[in-house]
Amino acid sequence: MRSARLKAFCKNCGRELEEAPKTQVCGCPNMTTISTGKVTAVDLSLVVITQEELTIDEKPVKLTNADRQWQEERRQRKVRKLSYEVR
Repeated sequence: MRSARLKAFCKNCGRELEEAPKTQVCGCPNMTTISTGKVTAVDLSLVVITQEELTIDEKPVKLTNADRQWQEERRQRKVRKLSYEVR
C-alpha cells in the first residue's frame, strides 16, 4: 500500500495545495494541479514542491521449494487439443 502526502506552492497566486482524494487546483492562470501523486501546471518553474513524503509498504513474497516446483511444472505443461466431430 502506498501512502503519500504531497504539497506544492504556486508562486503565481501564492496558494499552497495539498494532495487529497480529489484533484486540487489553485485556480490562477498557471493552473497548478495536484492529483494522485502528480503535480502539473502551465509553467512548472512557478511551482515549488514543499513536502514530498512517500512510503511504500511491501510484504516480501516467500515461496517454498514446493511452491517453486509446482510453478515450474505448471509452466511446462502441455495444452491439450480437443478434437470435435464435424457434422
